[in-house]
Amino acid sequence: MAGNKTFSFGPVALTTTLTTNILNAAVTSLAGPVGFTMTQPYLLLKHIRIVNKTASAATFSLWKGATGGNAAGTEFIGIGLSIAANSAYDWYDPGYRFDGSNANDFLVGGSGTATALTIQGSGEIGVSG
Repeated sequence: MAGNKTFSFGPVALTTTLTTNILNAAVTSLAGPVGFTMTQPYLLLKHIRIVNKTASAATFSLWKGATGGNAAGTEFIGIGLSIAANSAYDWYDPGYRFDGSNANDFLVGGSGTATALTIQGSGEIGVSG
């Protein structure tokens, strides 16, 4: 059994555009080496940390859905969740899966206050097969 590799993303400032693509596993071109066929990767998201760097509370919202989307029923974490001034919010999961082959597996979101919050995360990346 091949082992997954760890990955991290961010930190990235969240803007007030609530349809910003934050994370996606898709590879745009699977053309690759001779002798094997490459497949889309998947991500196992294990930790998200959102930091409020300001002296005022700020809110964030995250969805799991189509690119640039935040449709009803795709709410993921913290829809309008407030983070106190100069503090952070941490989310943990044993491995929430995002598939590169699924067009609806984007982590999308933003903040209620421009650039008050930064997001970063970590997990594992594997190859479907």
